Amino acid sequence: MVELYVIVVYDVNVSRVTKVCQFLRQYLNWVQNSVFEGELSEIQLEEVKVGLKEILNLEQDSITIYILPAEKFLKREYIGKRKAELSSVI
Repeated sequence: MVELYVIVVYDVNVSRVTKVCQFLRQYLNWVQNSVFEGELSEIQLEEVKVGLKEILNLEQDSITIYILPAEKFLKREYIGKRKAELSSVI
């Protein structure tokens, strides 16, 4: 099974923030406000896309999904305090 490294960034209406956050926590690691990342299979990525579309108002909300073939292709730099440590999804 191919694992992809995925970063999800969202800007949604305040009435849907909690739903989006709770949904994404099932699949990815929370790293800071409105940002999740982690490894997903292609099937899980499709599940995430479908689930988010069910929560969102496509006229008001915006989500960007960055997809990399693996985490090793991601160069990460931090400036300032990190909001959360990356950890395994429970």
